[in-house]
Amino acid sequence: MNRLILLVVVSASFLYSHAQKGADTIHYNKVYYFAGTGLGIPLGKTREVLSPKVFAGSMGVDFTLKNPKYYVYPALYMLSFKYKQQYPDPQYNKIIENGPSSVYMLSLAGGSRRQYDRLNTYVYAGPTIGLVSEPRAVDEGDVVRVKSLRSIAFGTKVGFGADYKFKGFFLCTELGYMYNFDKIEKKPFQALTIMVGLKSDITKIKNKVVDILAPDPDEK
Repeated sequence: MNRLILLVVVSASFLYSHAQKGADTIHYNKVYYFAGTGLGIPLGKTREVLSPKVFAGSMGVDFTLKNPKYYVYPALYMLSFKYKQQYPDPQYNKIIENGPSSVYMLSLAGGSRRQYDRLNTYVYAGPTIGLVSEPRAVDEGDVVRVKSLRSIAFGTKVGFGADYKFKGFFLCTELGYMYNFDKIEKKPFQALTIMVGLKSDITKIKNKVVDILAPDPDEK
């Protein structure tokens, strides 16, 4: 039994060190661009106001830190919904039902990842800031005009996912939770985001931009 335990410990140590070494190979000093599509699904009381409309989208940049186990991940999430107005707005004389609504949130997240050969798992969390668009309708005689009521929103986003490295790109899938401190129709905004997409290496582009903006004074 002791030998079996020792074998398991040694094997686990070997796999862990192998994974860490592989992470250096794939992520060390790298920058990746992610583009994905999926769904934004309202949760809780948010469902009384919003319902999924069309596919959602996201795009972000994965900056690996000095320790490739950690990274920062600024990303833009673009969510579209059907909107059911709950309360009359004194500035508008009609109630909207199934109107268009959108949420554009910039997430400034950081996280950590683990590598298992070509498969990587990761978690992240961070604050968000963005723009929320709510529809409003006003009766102008023979015409009903729909306008967009826009506001700045602050919140947070957490999530986890996995990606698999193919030759030249990663195939990624991500599950996240978004919460805004600002309410919609007196309801807290919270949504589940499901994204699938591709991640590509743009390190060379980053290096060229750095060379242009901050050239090395030692180079002639």
